[in-house]
Amino acid sequence: MTNTPAPVALGTEQARTRLHELTVIDVRTPAEYASGHLPGALNIPLDQLRRALPEIRHAAGRGDVLVVCASGARSENACKLLAEQGVTTATLVGGTGAWVAQGHDLHTPAACGTRTGWSMERQVRFTAGSMVLLGLVLGLLVHPALLLISAGLAGGLVFSALTNTCGMAVMLGKLPHNRPRAADLDATLAALRTR
Repeated sequence: MTNTPAPVALGTEQARTRLHELTVIDVRTPAEYASGHLPGALNIPLDQLRRALPEIRHAAGRGDVLVVCASGARSENACKLLAEQGVTTATLVGGTGAWVAQGHDLHTPAACGTRTGWSMERQVRFTAGSMVLLGLVLGLLVHPALLLISAGLAGGLVFSALTNTCGMAVMLGKLPHNRPRAADLDATLAALRTR
């Protein structure tokens, strides 16, 4: 087993001062990207990275690549995946949340083809909360064994926190409103080839 180096992490001020020289890849869902992203960022959702690997490798050969997401967790995973493929990238510490917290603006195109949607974190919280309530109601009204729905979900959330992974986010990311249109991804990859 080969060891891949830990991704380089850039703070918001480091990224801001170098933004003009970085190729920025936002690995959030298209809806999250449409709600606001770093200026000049290109949207390649995390589950599409392998498809975009040749273009990302080409961009990394010409200059530094910064990978961003909402909080930094998905971008760190993306950097690790890219490092396994021999592509060196950096991640933005704290993601777009830290960017905004430091007082920097996000770019929100006026005529974006994707509806502005909920962040993945918000979608996960809503789904998890709904499932816990459903388990409690079904456990009280139908059969006590159905309380296991809520217990199972609680166990999944603990596992998610301990491993810094989220199976629910992966599943939610496959829903149509979280998927890029093929034409949008093709246009992004074409833009990445020219950077």
